[in-house]
Amino acid sequence: MAETLASPKMVEIDLINNLEKISSAIPNRILKIEGLILKENNKEQLEILIFKGFSSSTTHPIEIDLEKKVIELSYLITNFKLYKAPLKETEDNFIRENQNAIFFLNQKNWI
Repeated sequence: MAETLASPKMVEIDLINNLEKISSAIPNRILKIEGLILKENNKEQLEILIFKGFSSSTTHPIEIDLEKKVIELSYLITNFKLYKAPLKETEDNFIRENQNAIFFLNQKNWI
């Protein structure tokens, strides 16, 4: 039986869900995902924050239902930034960033 590869959108869905699972295990970290919403004639900024196992978007509505895609629009993820929680104005809470989606799937990279 031939193996069926996941579509790029399915990989992104799994990526966000897997990042949420890691985030729930490390509640003192915030992962900021930056990217673009791809529309026919333009691109819009996309920002998703993952904290304590939940995703929230500061730029677009997102789906809370685990059976659905987090973002219903076509999008491209361009960067990931990790911060120490809670965020404070008086501290530099930035830990690291990476453009490789797989980097933060390794829980060791959240510490």
